[in-house]
Amino acid sequence: MDTSPSREPERRLAEAFVALADTLVTGFDLIDFMHALTEQCVELLGVDAAGLLITDQHGSLQLVGASSEQTRLLELFQLQSDQGPCLDCFRSGRPVHCPDLSGTPATASWPRFAQQAHEAGFHAVSALPMRLRDQVIGAMNLFRSEPGELDGVTAALAQAMADIATIGLLQERALRESQVLVEQLQHALSSRVVIEQAKGMLGERHALPVEEAFGLLRRQARSQNQNLTELAREVVARTSDVPPERPGPGPATPSTGG
Repeated sequence: MDTSPSREPERRLAEAFVALADTLVTGFDLIDFMHALTEQCVELLGVDAAGLLITDQHGSLQLVGASSEQTRLLELFQLQSDQGPCLDCFRSGRPVHCPDLSGTPATASWPRFAQQAHEAGFHAVSALPMRLRDQVIGAMNLFRSEPGELDGVTAALAQAMADIATIGLLQERALRESQVLVEQLQHALSSRVVIEQAKGMLGERHALPVEEAFGLLRRQARSQNQNLTELAREVVARTSDVPPERPGPGPATPSTGG
């Protein structure tokens, strides 16, 4: 393996891409992963700061990573003021490059953000979408202390980092959703077992067919506004009972008089 100094940037880049792709390891930590991504952006892309915003389960952008406290505050300001390159990038799904935050396009589109970025010492910014095909899950902000365009090679590399991170995050989300589905299925199966036990106990206790016992259990749960499975557990644990329904009064017998 070539470990010469001239190959060091390539080695670091390869290690970064491996780390970005490996999100399915045991103990994967989303926040740590995103923070590491912002640090790798600063180290490998020659930018001064980086921030990451991704969507939550409601589709709202949330700050999940920043290379510095100053950047974190600026990203939060962007969300609170609802203006900035990251928001435009996320909404359009396309990169947004601003080589001069003091220029008219920036001050016209994001006046409050541009001023806040200047006060933080940033004079240029690029926002790259975190997307897979038509699905956009967030955006990556790259800040620079000097005005100027982000060169094409750096922009392409940054987008590649964002794309790999996106694939990894979508895989992690899919795995998490799959685990939730398995847990929900297991809960349903466990509930079914408890309900079957309660049906059998009520049927035996009140000399009822199983289907009638189940109807009795359901009506009791509804009348008490109680979860069916919870009531079944109480019946099985003998901490609650479901009394049999009393028949209503029969038809009146006509009086024959005396």
